[in-house]
Amino acid sequence: MKKIGVVAILILIFLILYFFQANFFSFFTIAGIKPNLFIIFTLIIGLYAGRTLGMTLGIIFGLILDFVGSKYIGITSVMLGIAGFLGGYFDKTFSKDSRITVILMIVGSTILCESIYYFWNILKTQNEIEYLNFIKIVLIETIYNILLTIIIYPLIQKFGYRLEENFKEKKVLTKYF
Repeated sequence: MKKIGVVAILILIFLILYFFQANFFSFFTIAGIKPNLFIIFTLIIGLYAGRTLGMTLGIIFGLILDFVGSKYIGITSVMLGIAGFLGGYFDKTFSKDSRITVILMIVGSTILCESIYYFWNILKTQNEIEYLNFIKIVLIETIYNILLTIIIYPLIQKFGYRLEENFKEKKVLTKYF
């Protein structure tokens, strides 16, 4: 029952992030580019709550975003599902206690997800690839996500450890002699 409450809080946080993404950051764009709060959010969910929940909520949140404001249904859900999966993968291989490590995880996820999104749009619209435009978009969005991560890192850590308490099992080794 406690996990259902936590998932409800995650959905509420998603709605708050959607408000910030759609309204607040519309006034604070850099060259018309906004940060992608949803990549950060689903990566953090995967990192602290596990890859299954991160990927599941990433897909659900992506579908909601696609239905609300995208031309193509499914691409954002794939992108956020990958971010949630990567969070769970990074949890097994890297330390989430280091700010630099979390920032590098977000950089990698942002570059991968935006690359998928950009090339999917190129395939669907059959336009030519504009490498300089692509590099500009990815670079600015990555820098924006880094800055936001640096600012909200203490909140990420507190929130993450609460998620971890609720969703991850404590594996205690006992010795019988």
